[in-house]
Formats: sequence, C-alpha cells, structure tokens
Amino acid sequence: MNRHLSNRSASQGRVVLPLVLILIVIAALVAVASMYTLDESEQAIIVQFGAPVGDPITESGLHFRLPFIQEVRRFDKRLLAWDGDPNQIPTVEEQFISVDTTARWRIVDPLVFLQSVQNELGAQSRLNDILDSVVRDKIASSTLVEIVRSKDWTVSEEDLERTMAAESDEEILLQEVVSGREELVKSILETAQLQMPQYGIELVDIRIKRINYVESVQQQVFERMIAERQRIAEQFRSEGEGRAAEIGGETDRMIAEITSEAERDANIIRGQADAEATGIYNEAYGRDADFYAFFRTLESYADSMGKGVTLVVASDSDYFQYLRSSMDNTATDHASDPATEETAQETP
Repeated sequence: MNRHLSNRSASQGRVVLPLVLILIVIAALVAVASMYTLDESEQAIIVQFGAPVGDPITESGLHFRLPFIQEVRRFDKRLLAWDGDPNQIPTVEEQFISVDTTARWRIVDPLVFLQSVQNELGAQSRLNDILDSVVRDKIASSTLVEIVRSKDWTVSEEDLERTMAAESDEEILLQEVVSGREELVKSILETAQLQMPQYGIELVDIRIKRINYVESVQQQVFERMIAERQRIAEQFRSEGEGRAAEIGGETDRMIAEITSEAERDANIIRGQADAEATGIYNEAYGRDADFYAFFRTLESYADSMGKGVTLVVASDSDYFQYLRSSMDNTATDHASDPATEETAQETP
C-alpha cells in the first residue's frame, strides 16, 4: 500500500511541476506585458478597446497597464517641424508671389490630440489647412513692401545713389513701411495659435522661409532688371566716353602747348646759332676777303655737283686758274724731290 501511495505521489509531482512552470511563465509574461517605460521625450495615453482611459502620462519612468486589453499610445514631447508647400498668393497690388513658410509646434495635450487628429500625420494635415489659410489671408491683405521689408529699415539717399535705381524703383524703396515683415509674421502666429488648443497642439513659431515672384512674373522682372542694368551700363559708358573725350582734348592741348614751346625754343636757338655763324663769317671775311669769296665758291661747287657730274668751266675762270696753278705746283714739287730724280735716272 505504501508503494502504491509513493507511485501516486510521484505521478502527481510529475504533473504539478510543469503546471507550476507554466504558471510562472504566464505570470512573467503578464508582468512584462503590464509594464512599459517612457523616456524624457515621450508622453502616453492608455487606450482600452479603442477608447482612451485615464489621464495623460507625461512623467518618464516605469508605468503599468492592464495587459492585453490596454494599449499604450506614445506621443513626442519635443518640438516638431512643419514645412508647408510654396503657395501662389496675390498681394494687395495684385502681384502674385510664391510664399514658402515653416513652423514649429508640439503636443501639449495628448488626450485631446488623440481624440482630434489621432497622430502626427493627421496633425500635419490639419496644420496644412490652418496655416496655409492664415498665411494666405495675411499676405493677401498686405503690400509687397510690407511683406519684404522690416519696419525699422530705411533707405537713405546714399543707398539710392549706390543702387542707381530707376524712378519707379525709388518710389517703392522710399515707401513708408507701417508694419513690416516682423509684425506680419507675429500676426500670422497669433491668429493661427487661436485654433491650436482644440487639437491639443501649441504652435511655438512660424517663419517665412522664402518669398519670390511666380514664374510668369519672374520673366518680366528679369527682363526689367536686364533693361535697368543695360541702362546703367549705357550711362556709365556715356560718362566714360565723355571723360575720355575730355582727357583727349586736354592731352591734345598739352601736346600743342609743348610743341609750340619746343618750336619757339628751337627757333631761338637756331637764330642764335645763325647769328653766331654770321659773326664768325663776318670776322673771317674781314681778315681775307678774297679767300672768303673763293671758299664760298668752292662750297657752292661742292653743293651743286654730285656723283658722276661733269663740270665744264672756261679757261679764264678763277676756278680753272686755281686748279691749273695747283697742278703746276704739284708737278714742280714732284720734280724737285730727290727720290723722284733717282727713280728717273735709274729708268732706261
């Protein structure tokens, strides 16, 4: 009988041990499923059968829920970005411009956020509708100058001279700005913030990233800018040509003045030289008038005869008599030379 009881106890032990292990595993799974953690950048809502239960959980750390029937919906506590698509909006002057805006927002009431937009994708869609509408209304009621410029920005006369703007552009630059870009952005932010609490959202900031003309207007603006630059270039070119002509005239005047002075000085020097030469000639003529006359005659012959010229003179002319006497003197000197006489004697 004892053996029968022992076998029965062993059989029960083999059955109970697996059950205990299974219960431990199930308990562990239940405990793990009932626990969840949140970090510093998260907040959560407990959802049971699709409906939110309890208050939002915003503290980080370890938290508990009913396992398998409750779900944790997590939401970001940090700033989130919204970037809208560029919109073509007409200003008060009916000038179509492309406006690109961006904003920063965060979830401040997870329960309202979950009930209204469900998730971030739904919030982005709702922000598109609200912010695009507000931006369009504010831009359409403002002038282009107020959209682009700041209230405290003024244009001085030096700025106008430096830019060399046309008269129409000067009128635009000199317009008084009543509100300006900062006031416009502030107005957009305040108007949009009024619609955010119903979605559990706080709109922190909104900025205009880029303002540009639409493509149809850009070409006209570019053509206008090109024409304006060409006008300025032509003005510079005209001023440069006028200045070049002025410098050229001044240069010609200086050249004429220098040339005139040089010619005057040259005439003075030439006159002084002629006077000095005349004095020398007069002095020489006074010493030997015949020789002077003869010398001048020789100079005239040298000037009048060139290479290959044959001179025919009369036998009774002074020049012929001078040449003949020179030849006779040369022959006499040659005959009286001892060396010549010896050479003549040795010749058979």
